[in-house]
Amino acid sequence: MKRRTFLGVTAGAALAQSKSMKIGDFFNSITDEWMRMNPDTATYYRYFTGDEQDALDRKIAPLTLAEAKKRIAFARKGLADLKKFDRAGFTQVEKLAAETLEWQLQTIVDEEAFLDFSFPLDQMNGWNVASVDSMTVGRPVTTVRDAENYVVALGQVALRMNEATARAKSLAKMGLLPPKFILQETIHQLESFTDAAPAQNPFVTALVTKLESVKEASPEIRRQAEAAVAKQIYPAWKRAAAELKSQLPKATDDAGIWRLKGGDKAYEYYLRRYTTTDMTAEQVHEIGLKRVAEIEAQMDALFRELGRNTGSAKERIEKLAADLEYPNPTSEASREKIIADLDAIVRDAEKRCETLFDLRPKAPLKVQAVPTFAENDMAANYNPPAQDGSRPGIIQYPRRPNQMTKFGMRTLAYHEGVPGHHFQLALQSENKELPRFLQLSAFGFISASGEGWALYSESLAAESGWYEGDPEGRLGQLSDELLRARRLVVDTGIHTKKWTRQQAIDYGVEPSEIDRYIVWPGQACSYMVGQLKIIELREKARAAMGGKFSVREFHNIVLGAGSVPLQVLEGEVDGWIAREASK
Repeated sequence: MKRRTFLGVTAGAALAQSKSMKIGDFFNSITDEWMRMNPDTATYYRYFTGDEQDALDRKIAPLTLAEAKKRIAFARKGLADLKKFDRAGFTQVEKLAAETLEWQLQTIVDEEAFLDFSFPLDQMNGWNVASVDSMTVGRPVTTVRDAENYVVALGQVALRMNEATARAKSLAKMGLLPPKFILQETIHQLESFTDAAPAQNPFVTALVTKLESVKEASPEIRRQAEAAVAKQIYPAWKRAAAELKSQLPKATDDAGIWRLKGGDKAYEYYLRRYTTTDMTAEQVHEIGLKRVAEIEAQMDALFRELGRNTGSAKERIEKLAADLEYPNPTSEASREKIIADLDAIVRDAEKRCETLFDLRPKAPLKVQAVPTFAENDMAANYNPPAQDGSRPGIIQYPRRPNQMTKFGMRTLAYHEGVPGHHFQLALQSENKELPRFLQLSAFGFISASGEGWALYSESLAAESGWYEGDPEGRLGQLSDELLRARRLVVDTGIHTKKWTRQQAIDYGVEPSEIDRYIVWPGQACSYMVGQLKIIELREKARAAMGGKFSVREFHNIVLGAGSVPLQVLEGEVDGWIAREASK
């Protein structure tokens, strides 16, 4: 799924609430105001219409600390207003929505103590990456006016980069620095971004591609985009690189957040935020160790069936991935072929899902490559469709050399696409029974249920016989599940047990993954924690219902809830069990 995004805030009117205000009106009011504060998010979803949306399409939210604090103040006020409602008369959907919104607003408020632990420039989530993704993937261009707005917004990208650079400088003065190797990777990424001629920069090439369907657009729009890249964006990127270079002498190779004063409390917050549980780091670590042992035993049995009897799990996985590598993996033919093959797997999965799901999205799903400048650092990811149909769901795949293999492609398609993120997020967007903030994950994607569902989808495919006659594909699925188990061990190991970067790599996780966990503490733990909870709830329902249990109905309950905290999802499943028992 998609990375976290930068949510700046402009000052907005306080939410008004009278005694007569209905909860549905409150949901709409708070979401409308939040979107006005976050124009990039409003543009991504085409949230408003007419002149109001047009004005927001020409803006990019600021990245200053002051704006982040305004966002927190807004959430604190919204939380207080929400608590004034008597929930006794709420419908089932209203209760679910209120519980989810309360959790999300409280999480935003709780972040105030930890704002200094998020770095504005890094190889994974920094503005240097997020800006490109937001403009080139998330911004619809279907009319001449859209194209004009794109160029106006592009003119603000450098301003936001200057803000990110200033924030990075301020943090460095307080002694808050990323690890040295993260600085080096980010500097390399910043510098490589400015290597190409402006006409070949992703900000321009993406616009040119989008303009293919807008025949009336003037060539001047492209020239203006190239000028913005050359005169504003490239200089801003170079200033950012220079600032990070100046930080290198004081940076260390200590990887975990423990290296920063207060890092232990920050990690507790991140673990709670991303797993939506109160599990300790030690509990998460132990779950990971247990699952690693179980999955490695399953894989060993399959490897032996294939006559691959020697070497560790890591060594045998690497050998199988190499054996399934595309010929001449850096050639354009292979790079095109892997995207076509991934698309074919997605289409096959759509057919296979007919026996397991009543609900399937109306929105189409497209497969495309990660932009070349980011493919060495970015993981495969999914972007949900626009509600107005102007953008399909999109899977992006990074074609770096170690990813140019058929090993694990099927399970990746099931995770990012069908029945994983695409089913959950597109159906959520299309579910008119949900308040709009839930349809769009307006206050943030809840990783435990979202990534948990995607990982559950991987295991569901295996349980349902999709790998029959394909032991290599099944090993790919188990390998990805093993990665998610190792993440529990490595993430907690790095941030609470003072594991080094090399120690984490030696445990069996590739360097780019390790670096992701280092700059995004706790998030990697959400996948398996969420998956195990969904499986637990399914088996709980199966045991309670006996012959009345329907896996299709269970999937309807989970997908109908959308992206919610795990405790809210459990309440939905318990409610379903109770309703069935009373029939």
